[in-house]
Amino acid sequence: MPTPGVTARVSRDPVALALGLFITVAGVAHFASPGFFDAIVPPWLPPGERFWTYASGVAELIVGPMLLSRRFRHTGALAAIVLLIAVYPANLYMTWDYRDHSVGEQIISWVRLPFQFLFIWLAWRVAVRNRPASQWPGHP
Repeated sequence: MPTPGVTARVSRDPVALALGLFITVAGVAHFASPGFFDAIVPPWLPPGERFWTYASGVAELIVGPMLLSRRFRHTGALAAIVLLIAVYPANLYMTWDYRDHSVGEQIISWVRLPFQFLFIWLAWRVAVRNRPASQWPGHP
């Protein structure tokens, strides 16, 4: 049985909803504008940039909606953590690759690096706040 008051708090988790929408929109963007994402995939990753653009887009289109669903939110948040860690090399490569771009683009590439950790932390908070009742302390 869920802890009293937890269901109401969890069902309206604004962080989970914002993170879920952000990840879902990012997933759609991978298919709407794959060229941008191809450009930030490290080129030495086999089998090629477009593969990773579409693979990460599919992953985001699975994980994002999971965060939007109360039923799958805990698992979705854990999957989001894995996803955010998995795509971090693209952010690192983007920062390195943008060293000859405009100052504005360089700033954006650098700002993305710490923001990824913020998103990982937010996903962790969502996972903890939305864990199944059987994982609550004192639950038989």
